Amino acid sequence: MPSHSRSLFRWREIPGSVWALGLVSMFMDISSEMIHALLPLYLVSVLGASTLTVGVIEGIAEATASITKVFSGALSDYLGKRKWLAALGYGLAAVTKPVFPLANSIGWLTAARFIDRIGKGIRGAPRDALIADLTPADLRGNAFGLRQSLDTVGAVLGPSLAAVFMAAFADNFSTVFWIAVIPAFFSVALIVIGVHEPERRLGLRKVRAPLSGREFARLSRVYWMIVVVAAIFTLARFSEAFLLLRAQSVGMPLAVVPAVLVVMNIAYMFTAWPAGVLSDRLGRYGVITVGFALLVLADLSLAIGGGIAVVMVGVVLWGLHMGLTQGLFSALVADTAPEELRGTAFGVFNLVSGIAMLAASIIAGWLWDIAGPVGTFLAGAAFTAIALAALPFVRWKAKRS
Repeated sequence: MPSHSRSLFRWREIPGSVWALGLVSMFMDISSEMIHALLPLYLVSVLGASTLTVGVIEGIAEATASITKVFSGALSDYLGKRKWLAALGYGLAAVTKPVFPLANSIGWLTAARFIDRIGKGIRGAPRDALIADLTPADLRGNAFGLRQSLDTVGAVLGPSLAAVFMAAFADNFSTVFWIAVIPAFFSVALIVIGVHEPERRLGLRKVRAPLSGREFARLSRVYWMIVVVAAIFTLARFSEAFLLLRAQSVGMPLAVVPAVLVVMNIAYMFTAWPAGVLSDRLGRYGVITVGFALLVLADLSLAIGGGIAVVMVGVVLWGLHMGLTQGLFSALVADTAPEELRGTAFGVFNLVSGIAMLAASIIAGWLWDIAGPVGTFLAGAAFTAIALAALPFVRWKAKRS
């Protein structure tokens, strides 16, 4: 790699434990996405669930993860330790993976998805706060972008392997679900062995009641504005399950539908780390603004698309917007939260976003049932436009702080 490129990404300066956390995320995502790429199709085509049911299940699953994050994040602030909470979350997700191939009803699958997301909730906020603890401020976008990119490598490989194994095993969902168990347990081994938590900085204030009004008051107004904008934005960013259903609605063969997530995540993967690097150099808000604009274009493409080609353009744009926003929101939370309250800040951020995701997925499923995909994706474009209009006010307030 040329020296100027190496200095741009500064990959040698990123702590080894951040690289390890990225790989942990990657292997768990391989496991999760092998299952999640097929789950909506299994629910609709095998168990006869409605798209509204898919929306409710997806929304409840993600909201559960987000609600759990607020408590695990606060607990990590109280204890002053984060690694083992994150490891516990990955471990719970791993031990519940075998439930998916054993489940034979909508109720069992809902329970499996619910428990799996509790594991995600336990690990999320402590892991993100740990990355912030490990990384210098001028490398924060870089580090979060790297983790997001590695996580998305898993999101590319997961659906790809799902498609390969579905073809190899004659569309046998259960067999693919069993194979997905393996990388989940490898992920747990890696976080236990490869991640080392830094010593707590001397003199750092001890947090006695992380979820109290007194501690919330220590979180800045800019932080709370970021939370609100992210919530509005999340209403437009409903579950990717609807991308799968949209592809199926324009005639894409069942065995090929998981490729939609592969394409989306390739776009995501190749933009997340560069977006973080650019945000360290040029500022976070400009990069996020571009991401918001791309989601509007993605929603419009998915709304009007009458064929596979136009829908796939929308899928690519969806992936690009993810790369330009998700890691940067994490960096913004780390930028605006006090060091001793980072776990709580990430937890609250994810709680609010999770409530918005629950609402978004239910609204998306309801609109799909009454107005089809056009109504669903046009609503997404409208919510994104509202968030885009609010973003300059957050940027202005941040400059004045």
